[in-house]
Amino acid sequence: MRGRRLWAWLALILGMIYFALPLIGTLEFSLRMRRGEYSLDAYRVILSDPHFHATFGFSVLMALGTIVLGVLLVVPTAYWVRLRLPRWRPVIEFLTLLPLVIPPIVVVFGYIRLYNTSSWLPLTGSVGGTNLLLLFGYTVLALPYMYRAVDTGLRSLDVATLTEAAQSLGAGWITILWRVILPNVLVAILSGAFLTFAIVIGEFVLAALLNRPAFGPFMQLIGANRAYEPAALAVIAFAITWLCMGLIQLVTRFQKHTQIRQR
Repeated sequence: MRGRRLWAWLALILGMIYFALPLIGTLEFSLRMRRGEYSLDAYRVILSDPHFHATFGFSVLMALGTIVLGVLLVVPTAYWVRLRLPRWRPVIEFLTLLPLVIPPIVVVFGYIRLYNTSSWLPLTGSVGGTNLLLLFGYTVLALPYMYRAVDTGLRSLDVATLTEAAQSLGAGWITILWRVILPNVLVAILSGAFLTFAIVIGEFVLAALLNRPAFGPFMQLIGANRAYEPAALAVIAFAITWLCMGLIQLVTRFQKHTQIRQR
């Protein structure tokens, strides 16, 4: 047993070193903009850049829209499949995994081909239509994570009993979804929401090919034209991603403590 623990700790330490060294190197390089000493000049330049605020704000708005659209699409679907169509679960799970198999560049070229200015629905001919296409694309990319999070949350519930109890009290389907199912899978939805936020913030292909001012293309542009600022921007993006992961853990622990107290 001691030998196994030793090897387990050794593997963990090696894994941490493997992932930590590149980040430490990037952080150290981002602090060397001022010759001969460490400084935060690269971070000041990035954070004072108006394009940073514009692109980051745009991506945040798109992330929030993606989360809302994903919840409206996934929660009723996962609930209905678990309640009435259990035999269709493998099919739905397969469909939700397709965005992991189909490259985003294929998706965006399909959008451009179907919705260009000469098609039956010229969405790419306006800013609003292009933003809508980008929102749909982000929803597709985040679908595997959002669906898995919600489906995992529904597994811990007795959906049939909750539905029958709500119906016996006169609740309709919308009321059941809004006041019964949604509060019980809220933590799972938040987990999927944070993952969706991290995906949208760092996504490049869809935004670049649809020519939208998102945070991903801004990071690529900075990386192609500057030296120290891309390292600072990479550290900032990494911190945002880890913040989302930390919030998932925090919300999950809060739910566990709440359930223990209720018992």
